Amino acid sequence: MTEQTSVVNIPDWHIAGEWFDVCSCNSPCPCTFAQAPTNNHCEVLWAYRINSGHYGGVPMTGLYVVLLAGFDGNLWDEAKLDCGFFFDAKANDTQREALVNIFTGKAGSWMSQFVPAHVRQVNGAEFADISVEIDSDLERWSVKVDDRVDASGKPLYGPTSDKSKLLQSFNPPGSEVGPTDAPVTWGKGTGGRWTAFGFEQNIPAGQASKHIPFDWHGPDRS
Repeated sequence: MTEQTSVVNIPDWHIAGEWFDVCSCNSPCPCTFAQAPTNNHCEVLWAYRINSGHYGGVPMTGLYVVLLAGFDGNLWDEAKLDCGFFFDAKANDTQREALVNIFTGKAGSWMSQFVPAHVRQVNGAEFADISVEIDSDLERWSVKVDDRVDASGKPLYGPTSDKSKLLQSFNPPGSEVGPTDAPVTWGKGTGGRWTAFGFEQNIPAGQASKHIPFDWHGPDRS
């Protein structure tokens, strides 16, 4: 799945949406700072919600993707992750092809850079019933995949926080959605359970979680 497909066969496309993770690292997640994960090992879930977009003439709004992964070492140095993909079962045949092409790096844009450089092995990919919910005020984000995935997070606050404001940063050194001008909203997980693709996790509340918008287009690789 890391093999590149010729951009000649890929239509113009653009998707924009929101991404979040729930992982085993301490909060805030070191990986977004381009550092090695807590204890040099990370078990992580990445969830994507497409809020708008198209793949050629095919609408992509409202579709979801979930990636499960594990890796040792600094992902932005020499470490590579093993992973598996859940794609949204409600997608029609053309949308399914688009999701696979975009998220496995065959359609250009960020994933065409990330997958060859940072993925060692894809353990599996399947279409499943996915639910992704992200509050408009970012007070909570959550994902479920049938009975195999249930994970959520919330913003990070502390004793000196103004709770009318989110803890956010810009220009992340290790953005998992690629270079971005959008803010990283720092949070912590409220629980993460998943069993699929050889991964079995039950991450307790309080570990790392964060939210980042994404905006990708192709078939160019920028």
